[in-house]
Amino acid sequence: MIFIVCIGLYTSRVILNALGAEDYGLYNVVGGFVAFFTFLNGAMTTSTQRFITFGLAQNDIEKQKTTFSTAIIIHLSLALIIVLLAETIGLWFVTHKLVIPASRFNAAIWVYHLSIISMFISIISIPYNALIIAHEKMSVFAYISMSDAVLKLVIVFLLTITKFDRLILYAILLTCVAAIDRVIYGIYCNKSFEEANFKLVFDKRIFKEMTNIAGWSLFGNVAGVFYTQGLNVLLNIFFNPAVNAARGIAVNVQGILSGFISNFQMAVNPQITKSYASSDLGRMHELIFASSKFSFYLLLIIVVPIILEAPFILTLWLKTVPEHTISFLRLILVIMLTDTLANPLMISSQAVGKVKVYQSIVGCLLILILPIAYIFLKLGCPPESVFIIQFLMAILAQVARIIIVCRMIRLSILTYVRKILLPIVITLLALSFEILVIANIFHSDAHMLNILIAIILTLMTVFFVGISKNERDLIFNKGRSIIKHIAHI
Repeated sequence: MIFIVCIGLYTSRVILNALGAEDYGLYNVVGGFVAFFTFLNGAMTTSTQRFITFGLAQNDIEKQKTTFSTAIIIHLSLALIIVLLAETIGLWFVTHKLVIPASRFNAAIWVYHLSIISMFISIISIPYNALIIAHEKMSVFAYISMSDAVLKLVIVFLLTITKFDRLILYAILLTCVAAIDRVIYGIYCNKSFEEANFKLVFDKRIFKEMTNIAGWSLFGNVAGVFYTQGLNVLLNIFFNPAVNAARGIAVNVQGILSGFISNFQMAVNPQITKSYASSDLGRMHELIFASSKFSFYLLLIIVVPIILEAPFILTLWLKTVPEHTISFLRLILVIMLTDTLANPLMISSQAVGKVKVYQSIVGCLLILILPIAYIFLKLGCPPESVFIIQFLMAILAQVARIIIVCRMIRLSILTYVRKILLPIVITLLALSFEILVIANIFHSDAHMLNILIAIILTLMTVFFVGISKNERDLIFNKGRSIIKHIAHI
């Protein structure tokens, strides 16, 4: 995860320089428009992972085979439908509605078609990815992800030395990387998992159950797309493109850190589903506690130094920092900390299979962000106000998740508060007090020292205040085993 984050930050900057601002923006607009069609796919992804993991927990190999083959047929059909929509309605929109310089129109069409191919490959790969995650082969997932990052680093090198149209070449090479990943996933799964051998089998009952969960998940995905893209449009209407650029940079950092935390939680998600499938609610609750707390603390260790030294970090990374970027980034990082607690509860609701109430209530709360933000901007509030509204609604949505999911899985709300929220609040208060007390240690020109102090301070506070004695013992024991292993090598 650390490796991928570092490469992601480096490649994003080099690609911007290699392509130039116009081509980089063109790729993001055209490729981003293609990505809009995948909100259908996002709903099926969560449903597929749930059913494959659930079938594995029940140890029914025939059901696993049927579930996997049904998932393949569903995703292939979905991919073809999305390609059809993208190559008709989508292509018309790109050619007639998007503002594309005449000199780059041909390159933009190349990018569009290649992005559709990449999207198709990505969709049909999902059942294979879900198999690896369900079997908890995290090392394999990590190696493939790292090889993907290295290949993208190679793309950066090729872009800097080629004389070919860099935008078209960039799109071609990314499509090739997607195809290579798909082949690797397929070969590994077919060799390692018995249920991965596809057969032309379609189970109507499994299809109905998967699409039922996917249907309500779709509502949640639409709500997410609606308010995230809607806020971008609002900022463009009330202010200027420079504000959108500032938000884009902050969202780029958010995307990299979100991937970091998502990969961390990915190791726990199958265990939550398997625990419910085997009716071990006690273990399921413990996994929710662990995933919530450690995800929050892991992100906190990263976020605190970034918030404190945002001007220096952004200047070092971008050199020229657009106005509002610093405040946008700080607010988005605070929102991320709140959203980190959502995933274990969301996975739990999917494990139970009762997502209707969860998705409808949480989705409606998230959709409300947009009209409320519009009202405040209409009243003359600054652009930062939309993120403050998003933060407050994120807290309200998390309260709704706690109330809904705790009832589903027979977990006391007071226990959730005592095990998760109370330690987190105490940690944040202690850390804030410590930073205020030793504020004179931070020097305006010693940025790297300030970052180091912030990391050490956060680590110590989390270790001595945020976690229990049993959790500290667990970390000590794991640390000793790693040291012994390294010494043995």
